[in-house]
Amino acid sequence: MLATLLTALLASAAPATDCHIGAYRLSDGSTLDIAPTDSDALRWRRIDGASGKLTRGANDTWSSTLGWTDRPDGKDVRFADCAKGKISFGGMAGERIPLQVQQTTFTGDGGTRLVGRLILPPGDAKVPVVVLVHGAEHDSAQQFDAMQREFPAQGVGAFVYDKRGTGDSAGTYTQDYSVLANDAVAAVAEARRLAGARAGRVGFRGGSQGGWVAPLAATRTKVDFLIIGYGLAVSPLEEDREAVAFYLRQKGYDQSVIDRAWQLSDAIGLILSSNLTQGFNQLEVAKAKYSKEPWYKDVRGDFSYMVLPMSSDEIREKGKPYASWNTPWHYDSMAVLRKLKTPQLWRLGEDDIDAPSGETWRRLTSLQLKGLPITVALFPHAEHGMTEYELKPDGERVSTRYAAGYMQMAIDYAKGIFHTPYGASVVVVPREPAP
Repeated sequence: MLATLLTALLASAAPATDCHIGAYRLSDGSTLDIAPTDSDALRWRRIDGASGKLTRGANDTWSSTLGWTDRPDGKDVRFADCAKGKISFGGMAGERIPLQVQQTTFTGDGGTRLVGRLILPPGDAKVPVVVLVHGAEHDSAQQFDAMQREFPAQGVGAFVYDKRGTGDSAGTYTQDYSVLANDAVAAVAEARRLAGARAGRVGFRGGSQGGWVAPLAATRTKVDFLIIGYGLAVSPLEEDREAVAFYLRQKGYDQSVIDRAWQLSDAIGLILSSNLTQGFNQLEVAKAKYSKEPWYKDVRGDFSYMVLPMSSDEIREKGKPYASWNTPWHYDSMAVLRKLKTPQLWRLGEDDIDAPSGETWRRLTSLQLKGLPITVALFPHAEHGMTEYELKPDGERVSTRYAAGYMQMAIDYAKGIFHTPYGASVVVVPREPAP
């Protein structure tokens, strides 16, 4: 998850401001979302998981490439002028859905000014509302979170906000889960206020780091449900250890190699969790001992691979910003989940390299056995972000689409009409209480 954040930090291009961004209803009754990217391109998404990047051509005709690859997928997209809100997608006509948008400013933890919006489906009927709790990224959720339109296009309201230190919100960026949870509590109160009589079931959706923040927030305010995407029931330090082990196993190494690699990741974890005051000697000793081993190049982890090439002086210099984020490296997620009685849906990727799902799956299913209302879904061949992928010749992954059933599962859970199957996911539902 830290790796996801650092990737975002490296993105310097501003997102395209394009009047074509919005939710559309196509002639077959399905929906299509058009979203900005960090360049002049746009991205389309469908509820079934299909997605592609749109590049502008002549006469406002856009060509599409498959997923996040560079391969054309044969879909041409044409927009009418913005006032008409018309679209032609792969030869299918459509028009913009007139979603109801209320922009707002509200107060988070410590009086911090936060900015967000509530987006509701057309009409005046009561609907579920999902408060979107974002991950570790620095990006503006108001700009980039497509779920703010995908949910309302399917009859579920969405409240999206820029977390502190990002986008239009004030404050300083932090990874203090307690502070962020208090902000999420304020967000759900604001969503209820704005929705008024239209608010039905209200809950959180947390992605990645939001899988730590949203459950904590749910212990501090009453919500009807909790939806987690590719989150974890282990600590941030355990996440890196799990990620080191997962990748090495994929490369064919046994537990003896993993045990040695953990000496590296544990030293790095000590450096980070001590705010750059301890662990440097341990890391230098381990690097000297193992840097010529054949497996050394395959030590990845969530953040270890970024630190390993650095000298101690470089770590001290480049690590200064991270030391101020107040990351709770030893966070006890299970202590929060054990006391949480809110119905939860956890959606995990089987091939998630950054946040491996194995131990989280085991911990969540153990909580199910204790009678907690947790539903767990494992999506095969899905990684962080719940995208499916293919391998490039060099072995690097490139995403081709979102996992089938992933978005529909969240929509149905928010509505309270959950039913399987959802794509190829393996779903374990809560045990029925004893009579």
